[in-house]
Amino acid sequence: MPAKIHTDKDADLKFFKGKTLAVLGFGSQGHAHALNLKESGCNVIIGLYPKSKSRAVAAAQGFEVFDTAEAVRRADVIMVAIPDTKQPAAYKADIEPNLAPGKTLVFSHGFSIHYKTIVPPKNVNVIMVAPKGPGHIVRRQYTEGKGVPTLIAVYQNPGKDAKKIALTWAKGIGGTRGGVLETTFKEETETDLFGEQTVLCGGASALVQAGFETLVEAGYSPEMAYFECLHELKLIVDLMNESGIAGMRFSISETAKWGDVSVGPKIIDASVKKRMKAALKDIQSGKFAKEWVKEYEGGYKRYNALLKEGEKHGIEKTGERLRGLMPWIKKRNLKGTQASYSN
Repeated sequence: MPAKIHTDKDADLKFFKGKTLAVLGFGSQGHAHALNLKESGCNVIIGLYPKSKSRAVAAAQGFEVFDTAEAVRRADVIMVAIPDTKQPAAYKADIEPNLAPGKTLVFSHGFSIHYKTIVPPKNVNVIMVAPKGPGHIVRRQYTEGKGVPTLIAVYQNPGKDAKKIALTWAKGIGGTRGGVLETTFKEETETDLFGEQTVLCGGASALVQAGFETLVEAGYSPEMAYFECLHELKLIVDLMNESGIAGMRFSISETAKWGDVSVGPKIIDASVKKRMKAALKDIQSGKFAKEWVKEYEGGYKRYNALLKEGEKHGIEKTGERLRGLMPWIKKRNLKGTQASYSN
């Protein structure tokens, strides 16, 4: 049976009248949720640690900014928009001591609750509102009168109004414009991590780099390799996004279609799917979560080394030069934007 999709008519922002909403953190998701809710007429405050660089940024956007503990004390509904690895320490020091019966904790990802790095008291609602897009897209879609499809989930519901709060929050950020689907913390966490690792980020990045390397090592120019393995990928993904895989195939040449259906499965074959299943098992068992928390506790050494190694790949310099020749591609320094919206 298809999942029910909630729309604007299924939520009423009047439910938040007289309530104070706190967003803890002003990063990618945090700033988008806070601004969208404020512009939807909600009373929103920001909670940050004392030396956060984002305090001035949030204040400049018209928000009252408090230390995290004070924001939790003042708020009825509290969004924990802090990176997964930093949530447990913030929770123990500033959030947990200031929770009271009837308050609601909101998460945009189920990691901390599902893997129990945070264990909330039974007398508070615990919900998730997870837009299926990065914060800058959540913000941009809202300002354009649109919205990003959004997931909601209820983990604890002592107040018997958790789902209503989740739907109202989703409406406030524009999610009901794009459609809201119900899920669970477990399902959202495990599928989200799997998608990131094997297809959307890890899989796509590794595939693009391997294709680029194969052509360059065979003597073809880096420019041609970039166009064929990275630049045109957006065109194909846009077609998939608009019409599915079958729709994409309808729009490409017969030669491209034949290469797709006859060669593609030889590249992404049963051995790849086997390794995908192994990655999923590590997510389901909690092994990936434990390793990621350990990496954070060790100072992000391997994480930072791998990121720096990726920045040195030949495709980066080639791409930077070629994108400079394409004025129709909108240049966005997302790296710089995220730095200015740090937690």
